[in-house]
Amino acid sequence: MSTRSLNKLRVEAATCRACPLWERATQTVFGEGKAGAELLLVGEQPGDQEDRQGHPFVGPAGHLLETALERAGIDRAATYVTNAVKHFKWVATEGRGKRRIHQKPNTTEVRACQPWLLAEIEAVGPRVIVCLGATAAQSLLGSAFRVTQHRGKPVASPYGPPIVATVHPASILRGDPEQREADLALFIRDLEAARLAAAEATSSPARRGSSSPPARGARAPAANR
Repeated sequence: MSTRSLNKLRVEAATCRACPLWERATQTVFGEGKAGAELLLVGEQPGDQEDRQGHPFVGPAGHLLETALERAGIDRAATYVTNAVKHFKWVATEGRGKRRIHQKPNTTEVRACQPWLLAEIEAVGPRVIVCLGATAAQSLLGSAFRVTQHRGKPVASPYGPPIVATVHPASILRGDPEQREADLALFIRDLEAARLAAAEATSSPARRGSSSPPARGARAPAANR
């Protein structure tokens, strides 16, 4: 199968019905960035603002991610950002001022969306994949993978480029405010490790002038299945 363009994938994903999450979501929130980006960042799923605006990482966690990337010497515009799951899973709060509260996607929902993620990896051809949080990491490395044990360290993957796992920026915002700066510093350190791993892969004679191998099994689901 030839590699489909990101634009074509985005159009196909807009009508995806591979799991029930589309029913309550406003829209599919596909990844954004350019093909050939050295870093591909994967989060868990769109949040409330992402669901409303149709773009990944535009809410509070996205703003923190942008700050961390800048401090790590990474231009967000030169990366590709996406999520393991493309629809917002939520539950409404009770009483006045109802808000849509994030719910973690289950294994079935993550698996249903995985072909889109693999197709994105194939289309982008990154040097390094950065997994933000356990859901993203386990979607590519299996349920036994633990971010706490491997964060900030390049790990071999079956999809070509190595994976660097770290926490999701939302977890820093939810954590102890007094610990936030220390947690952010560790997050930045992990992003710096990913940047250095990408630079090393770019300068390696074995990698220079070649793209990442195709993602194994990267076949996107039928849009209306």
